[in-house]
Amino acid sequence: MRSLSSVVFIAVLALCSCGVQKQDDKKSEVSPFGASGIPPQLRTKQDNADGAPVVPGGNTVPAVPTSGLTPESEIVFTNPDDPDAEIPELSKLLAEAPKRRGPWEVSETIAKRRALREGKPLLIWFTDSAQSPMCKALSQELFSTPDFEKWAGEKLVRLRVDANVKIEDENLGLDAKETLRVDMQNHVAKLKKQYRVLGQPSVLMLGPGGEIIGRYRGYKRGEADYLWGQIKHAEAVATDTRRQWRADLEAKGYREWKDRSGRSVFAKLTGYANGNLTLIEPDGTRSRTREDRLSDGDRTWIADQKKLRGM
Repeated sequence: MRSLSSVVFIAVLALCSCGVQKQDDKKSEVSPFGASGIPPQLRTKQDNADGAPVVPGGNTVPAVPTSGLTPESEIVFTNPDDPDAEIPELSKLLAEAPKRRGPWEVSETIAKRRALREGKPLLIWFTDSAQSPMCKALSQELFSTPDFEKWAGEKLVRLRVDANVKIEDENLGLDAKETLRVDMQNHVAKLKKQYRVLGQPSVLMLGPGGEIIGRYRGYKRGEADYLWGQIKHAEAVATDTRRQWRADLEAKGYREWKDRSGRSVFAKLTGYANGNLTLIEPDGTRSRTREDRLSDGDRTWIADQKKLRGM
C-alpha cells in the first residue's frame, strides 16, 4: 500500500500576501526617482490621492517548516491509476509560451501567466481610446514614448483594457462579429467591476499574489513624469513583495523545476507515482511530466526525497 507505485503526494496550494518594508526616503532622494522609484515629494502629492501607492495587505500566514520534506499530514495513499490524464505535459506547456501581440497584452489570462512566470509586476491600463482625450494624452505623453517603452519592457508585464472594442477579424461574418463584440464589452465591464475602476484612464499595479500595489485614476496633461514616478515606486514595492512571496511559497514546498532544455517553472510537486510527476503552479496551473525529462538537479532532489521517506 505504501510502495512507490501506490503513493501520491497531495499538497495544499496556499498563496501568501506579504508585507512590504518602508522605502528609505534618504535613498530615494539620490536621483529624480531614487532607489525606491520616486522621491518623497512626488509620492505624497496631496491634490491627487488616487496617485498614492497602496501598500499591499492580506491575511498573515503562520510560520511553516522550511525543510523540503512534505509533512506526513499532507500525504495520502491512493490508487496509482492515472487520475490526472487530462493534465497537460509540462514540456508542451513550456513550449507553447503565448506569443506577444505587442507591448500591451489584451488577455488578462495571458498577462497574469506571463507576470507570474517572468517574475514581473503586472501593470493594467483601463482606457477608452475613442472617447477619452485624457487617455489619448496619457498614451502620447508617457505610454508611447521610447523611454517608457524601454523601461517597462524590462520591468513589467502590461495589460490594456480598452472600452473601445473593435473586431477586425475578416473571417467572421457580421453576426459573429457583433456577438464577439458584445462578449468583449461584457468582459471589459466585468474587469472594471472586479478592480473597482470607475473611470478612464485608470492605472493599476499588481503584485505577485494579485494584490493592488498602486492605483492611479485620471490624468492631466504635463503630469507624465509624476505618474511615471508613481509607477516606478510601485514597481519597486512589488519587486520587494515578490521576494517575500516567493520565500513563503518555497517554505511550503514550491521550487524551480527545469526540463532537459533548461526551461523552468516555479511549482510544487503534488503527485508522484512510477516516475510520473504532477506539478502545480501558484496560480493553480497543473502539468505532468516524467522524472527522466527533468534536469539532473531535479532528479537528485527527487532521489533525496525518496531517501527521506525510506523508499
